[in-house]
Amino acid sequence: MALAPLAAQAQSRNADQELEDLIPDSALDNPDAWARDTDAARTPVPDIATLESPDTLAPMAAMPEITLPWPDAADLPALQPLSPDPDIALAEEEAKQAGQVLDAALPEGEGANSIRTQIANASISKVGGQIELAFPPDLVFPERDAVVARFAALSNLKALDDNDDNLAQLSRRAKEDIDLLQQVLRVHGYYDAQVIQSIAGIERPGEGGAAPTGQRIDANKAVVRFDVVPGPQYKFAKIDLGDIAQASNGAALRAAFKLNPGDPVNGDRIVEERTHLDTALGETGHAFAKVGQPALTIDHEPRTGDLAIPVTSGGTYNFGRVTSALPRYLSGHHLEEIARFEPGDLYQRSLLDDLRQAVLATGLVSSVTVQTRETVAPVAGRPGTVDVDVTMTKAPQRTIAGLVGYSTGEGVRAEASWEHRNLFPPEGMLRVRGVVGTREQLAGLTFRRNNFWGRDQVLTADLYAQTRDTDAYNARTASFIASFERQTTLLFQKPFVWSVGLEAVATSELQASAAKGTPRTTYFIAALPLSAQFDGSDSLLDPRKGFRAGLRLSPELSVQDGTKSNYVKAQVDLSGYLPVAGKVVLAARARLGKIQGTDLANIAPSRRFYAGGGGSVRGYAYQAVGPRDATNTPTGGRSLAEFSLEARVKTGLVGGAVSVVPFVDAGSVGTGASPALSNLRVGAGLGLRYDTNFGPIRVDLGTPLNRQKGDSRIGVYIALGQAF
Repeated sequence: MALAPLAAQAQSRNADQELEDLIPDSALDNPDAWARDTDAARTPVPDIATLESPDTLAPMAAMPEITLPWPDAADLPALQPLSPDPDIALAEEEAKQAGQVLDAALPEGEGANSIRTQIANASISKVGGQIELAFPPDLVFPERDAVVARFAALSNLKALDDNDDNLAQLSRRAKEDIDLLQQVLRVHGYYDAQVIQSIAGIERPGEGGAAPTGQRIDANKAVVRFDVVPGPQYKFAKIDLGDIAQASNGAALRAAFKLNPGDPVNGDRIVEERTHLDTALGETGHAFAKVGQPALTIDHEPRTGDLAIPVTSGGTYNFGRVTSALPRYLSGHHLEEIARFEPGDLYQRSLLDDLRQAVLATGLVSSVTVQTRETVAPVAGRPGTVDVDVTMTKAPQRTIAGLVGYSTGEGVRAEASWEHRNLFPPEGMLRVRGVVGTREQLAGLTFRRNNFWGRDQVLTADLYAQTRDTDAYNARTASFIASFERQTTLLFQKPFVWSVGLEAVATSELQASAAKGTPRTTYFIAALPLSAQFDGSDSLLDPRKGFRAGLRLSPELSVQDGTKSNYVKAQVDLSGYLPVAGKVVLAARARLGKIQGTDLANIAPSRRFYAGGGGSVRGYAYQAVGPRDATNTPTGGRSLAEFSLEARVKTGLVGGAVSVVPFVDAGSVGTGASPALSNLRVGAGLGLRYDTNFGPIRVDLGTPLNRQKGDSRIGVYIALGQAF
């Protein structure tokens, strides 16, 4: 059955009457008929050609008359003047008064210390090229230098001394500096200080202080003057330091804070003494002490100040155990060996800081956090106990390193190494190294354990094979050297260090002058080297004062071709440093050595004394000082004497990092057992030092003053650190 589609209806037949009037039902029944029955549909459409004909166009109606007046005939309202720019007005006013005092008037009734004009016969302190501070001539003012120095460091005028300012800018900065100067005076307890500012020294091109039109006043010739009457200095009336009076060592803590009622109020001293008090608490067992920020209340009537610093001292504590967050990497037991305290010692904050730095110095960690933890609380005046927790982040443990160097007489030397710094925890290092050079080749294996049985104690075992070709001998050597030593470090420079060792050496050697085909001599050597040094200098790498003294003893047994020889090799080193005139350090060195117990022929050439080179007598080649054979080849000796004197002169170059160092060295080597000054060789020259954060870089040029045959005229030496 087919269905007819229904017509879509947009409107209901029961719509509102307003819609029915607009669209009747007849429009729904027959839309087309309804549309044709409208007025619009019955209006005829005009012919487009007729519309475009010029004949059909009607003339344009005349425009209405314009009655508005033109602007030139209108009465416009008068323009209101703009508000003057304060800087321009100030500049005009100052230009009128250039060269006169600009009086910053004070309120009336400021008392006997009030000033309204410049101080007569004032005592002047100059600050830069355009600033003066003027004080009463008979004023007793102990803090004057400190006030002037701080004002100079903070002044806007001083900081912009070279700027091309106009007079208005200069005056504005001067008025800002009035507030600064008063703040500086208040730091030193002068809360009633009177300050006026004036500007003088400006040239006046016109009469009566008026500059001709268009002519600029030169503010760079102005001098800004601050006249200052400090007034009375305020004193401390009360000082409240929290609960330190109840601490077991309260009297000592109060003595560490060196401010008392009646002392002058001084902001710098408050900060300084608060730091002293905090340090005293941390160094006397108060592991959890807290020192708050100071509060100063000023009372202007009696001219006093009340100071309150909230302090919570807490109880005192002793150190307990050290625990490690990485026990298999750096154990707590090993950290206790590194620490400069033991369980039961009184807590000291500085020792915690030292432990943190020492752990970082191992090179095995990239960050360290050291914290204290209470394990036993203080009871009845008895100290409690704090354990020390060390949290670490591992650093890379493997290193590949290289070194290339050159020196006159020794040629080129290149060294490369690979190491694992914690292959055998804790701090058990293994290094593989090799050397290739003009006169040296080496392959070696080194084991080292740092902080062994104590802080900065090192156990080392070194096994290597080496070929060395010098002007004196050629040696092919296999060596095993072990040592146990206490070292000095940049972190903890020690006055006394020592070393004990064991050497087992097999070496095949030949004098450099030996004829071709001469058989080599093989030596088997056992030695027990011992050394000790006292260091009373002020720096490990760049000493400026003090002295050092060192002693080396090495009992040795040498066997060659079935012949046994026993002898003792001894060496004494002395050096001293004396500052002169601030920028000059005089440095002197002496070295004496002897081999006692056998003839020179029984001593392997590599074990004899030699002199010459960058660490000995500069100007001469390495090993070039001393006895020589018929072929002019150094033979070495049984005794040694060396002396050096140099002046380390600081310059202003590169921020003072460059020093010039003239030097004189002298030395001799003898075949006898006692050092002698016969055949003394002298070298002199000039060096440069460039200071870095890891020590000075040294470049020395020396020349021999009494050359022998074969000696070069110039020696060049480059190294890290001072020569001695």
